[in-house]
Amino acid sequence: MKIPLTFVLNHQKTTFEIDPWQTLLEVLRNQGRKTSVHRSCEEGECGACTVLLNNKPVNSCLVLAASVQGASVMTSEGLVKNGRPHPLMKAFTDELGIQCGFCTPGMLMNAYALIQDAGDTVLTDAVIRKALEGNLCRCTGYINIVKSVMVAQKSKLAGEWW
Repeated sequence: MKIPLTFVLNHQKTTFEIDPWQTLLEVLRNQGRKTSVHRSCEEGECGACTVLLNNKPVNSCLVLAASVQGASVMTSEGLVKNGRPHPLMKAFTDELGIQCGFCTPGMLMNAYALIQDAGDTVLTDAVIRKALEGNLCRCTGYINIVKSVMVAQKSKLAGEWW
């Protein structure tokens, strides 16, 4: 038996017909066509499926889709505005924080939440690494990822974010 699910997805109210046992990951990928939400471990260990649920990072593989009724969900596709990548995305590109790209959407969502929550507090290497520890990257040593987050925060503090 399908049930209706209505929530805000990437700034737009959306309704899907779902099975009650489906995860948010399944609904986002299969019905929402949000392919940046990557399926990997399906145990909440890798962070590849990280999205923002009411502005907080969650592993969408562990969230029952029905529990997001009325909530706000943002994937990395929600960081694009009028076809332009968000300054956070630009920082990851410019600072070589992307290798194969599989982990990048989850990293972006955690980094976005971290920078938003930090306000005017300048983030340190240790704080960034702690915030991203749930996002596994098999390609990098995280140095350029941390640098990307630092550059992105500078752009936010300079008023360049939307």
